Amino acid sequence: MTATEDAAVTALASRVGQVLARHHQMLVTAESCTGGWIAKSITDIEGSSGWFDCGLAAYSYEAKQALLGVRAETLLRYGAVSEETVLEMVSGALVHSGASIAVAVTGIAGPGGGTEDKPVGTVWIGWKRRGGYPHTRLHTFDGDRDAVRRQTVAAALEGLEAMLDNPPLPRAADIAHAIRAHMGKSPTTRRGICPQRRRGLWDNLGLQCR
Repeated sequence: MTATEDAAVTALASRVGQVLARHHQMLVTAESCTGGWIAKSITDIEGSSGWFDCGLAAYSYEAKQALLGVRAETLLRYGAVSEETVLEMVSGALVHSGASIAVAVTGIAGPGGGTEDKPVGTVWIGWKRRGGYPHTRLHTFDGDRDAVRRQTVAAALEGLEAMLDNPPLPRAADIAHAIRAHMGKSPTTRRGICPQRRRGLWDNLGLQCR
């Protein structure tokens, strides 16, 4: 069963690599409970130097602060396994690397370390594009330490694949900039940009004109 699961992770990592290459993206990983397993799965794929920048394995509080810029206050208030911490990890990974997209994981793989509020198998995963907004997901995985870690790797890769297949919506600042640029060269009506020019603006933003 383990060989089958490993083959599935390898196939998933290969697909992620293909999508990263197609979109000209470079990946950085920030890992706590998986200890570099996500980075290993990516670099097991031939040609990964074309889409993998670096991997940061930060287990201790001190390492999370030094390597990823996680604040001491965040760790003391919320703990290492928290949404707040994984948000700072994924953002810090981009700050401390040349990558354009990041994934971060922090969790309790077991067999010890679990609490009533955070049982063994609790894992937070975060993803972020450079210049974009992060998003997170909380998982509670079953199984022993190896199973929790393997499921974490798979979930992290699946999230990357989903994010890469869905380009981000333009940010408010990008929309405002595009409108100002378009207004400067486009005729307007009393209601704003004329319908003929509105379509070009939407196209420039990657949106569908309705």
